[in-house]
Amino acid sequence: MVVLEVAQALAGEDPAGLLPARQQMALSLGWHIVLASFGVAFPAMILVAHWRGVYRDDPVALTLARRWAKVSAVLFAIGAVSGTVLSFEMGLLWPGLMGPFGDVLGLPFAFEGLSFFVEAIFLGIYLYGWGRLRPRLHLLMIVPMAVAGVVGTYCVISVNAWMNMPVGFRIEGGEVVDVDPWAVLFNPGAVLQFAHMWVAAYMVAGFLVAGVYAAGMLRGRRDRHHRLGFTVPFAFASVGAVVQPFVGHLLGLRIAEAQPAKLAAFELATETESPSPLRLGGLLIDGEVRYSLDIPGLGSIIARNSFTEPVVGLNSIPASDHPPVNITHVAFQTMVGIGTLLVVVVLVYWLARWRGHDLTANRWALRLAVVAGPLAVVALEAGWIATEVGRQPWVVYGVLRTPDAAGDNPDIWMLLVATAILYTALTVGAVTVLRSMARRWRAGEEDLPSPYGPQDESPVPR
Repeated sequence: MVVLEVAQALAGEDPAGLLPARQQMALSLGWHIVLASFGVAFPAMILVAHWRGVYRDDPVALTLARRWAKVSAVLFAIGAVSGTVLSFEMGLLWPGLMGPFGDVLGLPFAFEGLSFFVEAIFLGIYLYGWGRLRPRLHLLMIVPMAVAGVVGTYCVISVNAWMNMPVGFRIEGGEVVDVDPWAVLFNPGAVLQFAHMWVAAYMVAGFLVAGVYAAGMLRGRRDRHHRLGFTVPFAFASVGAVVQPFVGHLLGLRIAEAQPAKLAAFELATETESPSPLRLGGLLIDGEVRYSLDIPGLGSIIARNSFTEPVVGLNSIPASDHPPVNITHVAFQTMVGIGTLLVVVVLVYWLARWRGHDLTANRWALRLAVVAGPLAVVALEAGWIATEVGRQPWVVYGVLRTPDAAGDNPDIWMLLVATAILYTALTVGAVTVLRSMARRWRAGEEDLPSPYGPQDESPVPR
């Protein structure tokens, strides 16, 4: 009861369901987005490994593809549970959004559901196809799986982009009318925001998978299996790390016009200055910026592509429309800082490799490769915090405020507790299963048969 009273006091005049709804969405999205990253990026890595195995007659690459597919199946199953939870949460936690705007958001969510089923079907065919399908036909089964993962992710991101740049409807007499679902699906912010997330998914999945093999090499497993298992995902992550700053820059230019308050929070711009400085670090305390390192003029160049165009300051925006500035600013700079570090890491690695130096023989380089995966996850989470918190106090920017979208049921706190328990159980289960799979693979149990049922003794075609 004390916790509930404190939470309600913090919420003030807001609906009783607002604070628990925010906390639950933060938990659910923050947990699910890592799994979604694997759904987007992992099939492409499996495709490359399997292609190499088939067309270059590389048994090590085929082994990697087969193992990664089984890992992908585990992550997909867990992601299906967390995704289902999210779909229920949208209606339960945000009735003020899904009630009036259900028709607006219906098409993207419907396509996302179809994409999910297509991905599940072809993942099943691919897993079952080992030893049953011709090698090249089997390889092709990965393509629709990969495409479906990308399409489903685009549909979800298009909804979030629409929340940032709402289009495709009118409000007349308090009712949402003239709904154009295709305009929602292809809203002005969808492509760039999807590209940003798509590239981030390759960074997260690539660095995490590469980190697993780097950890193995640190333990002395320096066979070709570990070296190839490191190189393929690290190459994907490297491309993503180098491309991401350019995609982020283009997206930032769009934010300057569409959401000036968010950009002002990103840049910690309290006043409109021409040219605007770039502020590294810093916090807004009692209306003043403290502890920041200001680089004159660089803010205008990075945020506005101009030597003189200013970043609109918070003093030019009504206080009621300000986002939580410090959270938004710290999250944004965390994302950019980690992203910059990862760019440096991959450039040094590939430059050294081009010069004939094998950094995988260096233990400190391997340790850094292990750490790169968790750092990419932190950058991903920080990016979503910056995106979502920076849009506040709006759930649909300029149309629907977040308190108006929440319900007034205080019992949602119990749902938050239940969700936290569920995600904890899923995390423990996933770690247990994946560790068991890895241990049995190292022991030579390649097929990982079920402890019950008949054993498959069919030959594997060459």
